[in-house]
Amino acid sequence: MADTSELESTASIARDLIRFDTSNYGDGKSNGETEAAEYLGAILEGMGLTTEYVDAAPRRTSVIARVPGADGSKPALVVHGHTDVVPADPANWSVDPFAGEIRDGLLWGRGAVDMKNMDAMIITALQDILGSGRQPARDLIIAFFSDEENGGDFGSHHIVDTRPELFSGATEAISEVGGYSVHVNGQRAYLLQTGEKALVWIKLIARGTAAHGSRVIHNNAVTKLAQAVATIGQQEWPVELTATTSQLVAELARLMNVDPEVVGPDQVVLSSGTAAGFVLGTLRTTTNPTLLNAGYKHNVIPDVAEALIDIRTLPGEEDAVLARVRELIGDDIEIVVMHRDIGLENSFDGPLVDSMIGALKGRDPGAEVLPYLLSGGTDNKALSKLGIKGYGFAPLQLPPDLDFPAMFHGVDERVPLDALVFGRQVLGDLFLNY
Repeated sequence: MADTSELESTASIARDLIRFDTSNYGDGKSNGETEAAEYLGAILEGMGLTTEYVDAAPRRTSVIARVPGADGSKPALVVHGHTDVVPADPANWSVDPFAGEIRDGLLWGRGAVDMKNMDAMIITALQDILGSGRQPARDLIIAFFSDEENGGDFGSHHIVDTRPELFSGATEAISEVGGYSVHVNGQRAYLLQTGEKALVWIKLIARGTAAHGSRVIHNNAVTKLAQAVATIGQQEWPVELTATTSQLVAELARLMNVDPEVVGPDQVVLSSGTAAGFVLGTLRTTTNPTLLNAGYKHNVIPDVAEALIDIRTLPGEEDAVLARVRELIGDDIEIVVMHRDIGLENSFDGPLVDSMIGALKGRDPGAEVLPYLLSGGTDNKALSKLGIKGYGFAPLQLPPDLDFPAMFHGVDERVPLDALVFGRQVLGDLFLNY
């Protein structure tokens, strides 16, 4: 194991956060985020900030603080992260997912990229500024939410609905999954997230006849469900480009010296290397089965079978996609919408975008910065209900051989230590200059 006695403070804080097992299993089942929120809150309080803790449910704690800016007349910027993580099975990992191990110049563990790294980068960027007696250019509202991995019902949505005054004066926000580097045709480029797909989580329920497993039963709930799940999972949704993805495909084609009209959007993205992992899913709707539940014994045919489907549509396409899903599976399968949230899309311009680009290029001159649409979702969806425009900006300079998209919810999640320092510096520059 590497000597961590002189570990840089961003990595140290991220490691500490990983060691809080804040696994979120969904449907309200969670190990809880209270200890992680209190840990971050104590650091914020140590910088002289006043914190507010909000519990959406027992042990589902978020923490928020406002940092006064040099110019109070400017609208506030919300800078937010989440402290929960998806579960990790230690049997599948080469390290303990909750040990925060340092190995080969990387920090390993669940949350290393999603998103305890960003939480730590926010904290240390603030420490750099406030510790030197300076102020950010405008008020910053620092928020570390619970329950993001479950759509924010016990986190951002709860707080936006019940405590909107905590975000008074804010018009824009930054958070995860943007500002990281990819390599395209030998050129480093940063993907700045200007929007995200809509989210529709549904449950399929098939009903049939309960019977002994040896009988001839044509009304078999499991068989009906399996057919529906296979149909949805194998559906080839057409490419539909938005303003953001049209611009991104054009920029990727330029960097690769190909004609997008000849090659086609899918092939442009697939040829772009590590960028493809996130970008490919933004070109179309996706409908992925994620969980099956039926039966209780080998020789009993159950009368009910259920499946969960994770649907991600382009902004505004939710109703049309649900209608198409209904057509695909027929009327005999019940559809229950478990959670639904809107898609977002902002233009790739304006003072905040310019400042984020400037902060990246200030630390990496000559790099390209491109817009992209996130295939997943963030707590920016909740903040949008208050009219706050959200962007993904967790800046990381990454090596070409790291498959960064695979780190999200993947096995052996890890982030380079020097990327954490880069992110701390870029965020600090943004806070001081925007």
